[in-house]
Amino acid sequence: MNGSDAYSATEAQYVRRHHKHEPRENQCTSALVKHIKAPAHLVWSLVRRFDQPQRYKPFVSRCVMNGELGIGSVREVNVKSGLPATTSTERLELLDDEEHILGVQIVGGDHRLKNYSSIMTVHPEFIDGRPGTLVIESFVVDVPDGNTKDETCYFVKALIRCNLKSLADVSERMAVQDRVEPVNQF
Repeated sequence: MNGSDAYSATEAQYVRRHHKHEPRENQCTSALVKHIKAPAHLVWSLVRRFDQPQRYKPFVSRCVMNGELGIGSVREVNVKSGLPATTSTERLELLDDEEHILGVQIVGGDHRLKNYSSIMTVHPEFIDGRPGTLVIESFVVDVPDGNTKDETCYFVKALIRCNLKSLADVSERMAVQDRVEPVNQF
């Protein structure tokens, strides 16, 4: 959720519409929001690149995908050191360029995120009178043996928060570069 674990009316509406997870008893789920001071088309251009998550995900060192980008595509992601994993195998479940929705499921790897599925949505909004973006990412995942639901959700939410902050930083930098006019050398 946002900082206070409560959604605005608009955020709640998007969560109800697009972020429907049905967790089983041994799973946890949550949704996080991030407001980004960059236009939605720019943010979506980063999010939709299933084949290039390292453009904004700081824990991804490398991504290899065979074939064309499309539903069912599988990517092999190498994770930077410092996390309790080195690889993750992920499948693209949903890519909707009209509604700006990305769905990903983890199907393998040397980590404890079993039956992990996420949905990320990108929504245009205005922030301080300028085009901005509301990003919502939700997930559902199994609670590993030896962990509680709270511990599992806390860990996954921390990773997502880091990814969303990095997405905001990269998008906002790109937006500033787009607004700066090139200097005429004549």
